Amino acid sequence: MDVETPLFWLDVFGQVVFAISGALVAARKGMDIVGFALMATVTGIGGGTFRDLVLGLTPVFWVREPRYLVVCVVVGMATWLVAHRLNSRLTALLWADAVGIAFYTAVGTKVGLDAGASVSVAVLMGVMTASFGGIVRDLIANEPSLILYREIYITACAIGAFAYLGIGALGFGDLPAMAVSFLVTFAIRGAALVFGLSLPGYREKIDKARDNLS
Repeated sequence: MDVETPLFWLDVFGQVVFAISGALVAARKGMDIVGFALMATVTGIGGGTFRDLVLGLTPVFWVREPRYLVVCVVVGMATWLVAHRLNSRLTALLWADAVGIAFYTAVGTKVGLDAGASVSVAVLMGVMTASFGGIVRDLIANEPSLILYREIYITACAIGAFAYLGIGALGFGDLPAMAVSFLVTFAIRGAALVFGLSLPGYREKIDKARDNLS
């Protein structure tokens, strides 16, 4: 990706935010500086690695451009220096993750389309790019995955990916489509965090049916 394009810097910004979320998990687990760098790296590159492998884009992006690895390691170490100043690392983690998934939903959807994938696969690439790094992060840290939280998560990514496709279908360019996708994903995820929004759970459906029968 050309370093002079706005898309490159948007991609890097999204990776920085996601790397911060990984480093904040390391802070919650009391890891050393190497652990911070590791958690930042697997979170920052995890989703894009999965996406590239599925789409057959090999070598994957961080092998082609190692600067992505450098960014993650630097972010992890920088977070090690300042994480103790945060009053609530969980709150910071949730909001950093929300920004990260918003950026990566847009980036993943675009990469899927550029690779010639169908609309449905492009949406899936947006969702998986946004969520897979966080899944790996939480598995390594033995933490409950954020996708298992009741608040809307994957749904926000899917709607954001469709928003990208909708803006693209209207004839706008990549940057407007990415901007709208980011805003839609972040707005939905942010509202879910603030107001505790969630889709009806299966257990709730069973309990409701049982109440109707009694």
